[in-house]
Amino acid sequence: MTFIAMNRFKVKPGHEAAFETVWKSRESRLKELKGFREFRLLRGPEGEGYRLYSSHVIWDSRADFEAWTKSEQFRDAHRNAGQSSTRDALMGPPSFEGFETVLEEV
Repeated sequence: MTFIAMNRFKVKPGHEAAFETVWKSRESRLKELKGFREFRLLRGPEGEGYRLYSSHVIWDSRADFEAWTKSEQFRDAHRNAGQSSTRDALMGPPSFEGFETVLEEV
């Protein structure tokens, strides 16, 4: 059963470009992991005092996602998560949501 892991980020006005640059310039090692299918960073609507973003990762299964959270690749990916440029851009910590696919049409 496919599993989709999402994090929602509330980015302060004026910090959108810097936030996107952090993601675009990162070294992604997701392709090294069993069950990884796809990653997307999504720019959403403006809210009250923020711009909504979401990271969206598709895995073959919840077990593959959970294995990633315990991996060296996960630790490397999150090593600089609290750096000042990221911290300054966000209104708070990201909000995680995990979904198991019930129906898929391709």
